[in-house]
Amino acid sequence: MHATNTAENDEGFLSPRPARSTAESLLVRIVATAGVVAIGTALGAILVAADVAGWIVGLVVSALSVVLAALLWRSRHL
Repeated sequence: MHATNTAENDEGFLSPRPARSTAESLLVRIVATAGVVAIGTALGAILVAADVAGWIVGLVVSALSVVLAALLWRSRHL
């Protein structure tokens, strides 16, 4: 076995990229938020087509949207 430098392991396979600008980060988050809305809309359409009760559709779509938005806005990579 050969010794490896811990600094090399921290970087990973790809070299680190420079941080995104504020405007670019905001644009990426807006586009990703639109994706969350699109996923919720598609799920709502599927549930309505399957004759699921309206209150269940609203509950499922809103819960999914909150979870996806929380994951999105918590991400430090966007």
